[in-house]
Amino acid sequence: MIDAAILAAIEARIVRATALPPSGWRRFEAAGTALGVVDDARAARLAGFGCFDVTPDAVVLDSGLAAPDTRSAAIADVAATLRREGALPAWRDELYAVAPAFDAPVLFRIERGAARYFGVRTYAAHVNGIVHVGDETRMWIARRSPHKAVDPGLLDNLVGGGIAAAMRVDETVAKEAWEEAGIDATRAGAARPVGVVHAVRTMFDGLQRETLYVHDLALPPTFVPRNQDGEAVEHRLVSLDEAARIVATSGGDDEATLDASLVILDYLVRHGAIRPDQPRYAALVGLLRPSFGVT
Repeated sequence: MIDAAILAAIEARIVRATALPPSGWRRFEAAGTALGVVDDARAARLAGFGCFDVTPDAVVLDSGLAAPDTRSAAIADVAATLRREGALPAWRDELYAVAPAFDAPVLFRIERGAARYFGVRTYAAHVNGIVHVGDETRMWIARRSPHKAVDPGLLDNLVGGGIAAAMRVDETVAKEAWEEAGIDATRAGAARPVGVVHAVRTMFDGLQRETLYVHDLALPPTFVPRNQDGEAVEHRLVSLDEAARIVATSGGDDEATLDASLVILDYLVRHGAIRPDQPRYAALVGLLRPSFGVT
């Protein structure tokens, strides 16, 4: 059972990380559908492009762009200009599908590094790497490369990555498991889907509104992660108490990404390390699935 002081620190840290300004936001719409959230400064820049109608309440993509391909092409041109201006420093050369829901028809595709500029909802797959040693449960934690554009050097889940356009959740798990931890497809296929958490926060390039598909993967005590793509530079196997302390940490070498913190917190709740009769339980659970709306 996690100490009450650690629970209070977890709550305070996540509340700070996810705090949004109460005003200054506008809907981003395309094809008659609300898809994102744009702040006033970015709305003013988008007003300079001919493909948007910018009002006090919304940024609307030209309704004359009637097909996914034409919408995608227009957004790609805008993103290329914003990149040249330095507004999209996390460019990935990877496309995300934009739709009102994960399984809904795609309305357009957008460069991954531009998704937060428009505040569109994105999706990722994360995996808790779990080792059972006797009666103790331990969790693998990774450290992100200091060269990553987003959250450089922070601690992370063993496996996690964005779901690219046309990719399934399980395909993303298999791809990221190999690249980030050297887990082969057979072992990755044993990852158990256990639900979702939502991450909402302002960032240097816009608003993150992301659904994380959470998985648990039991690993043998002899397993040692081996990163394949250079995006993780360290791995450590920690107790659940230590995992909770990491989630509570703000600043320094033991700070974790917001995404990883939510996924770890979800695990601690689901597996009884944080119990309903403990202080702040309901508040902590509420932080796992905040509303995607911004008032």
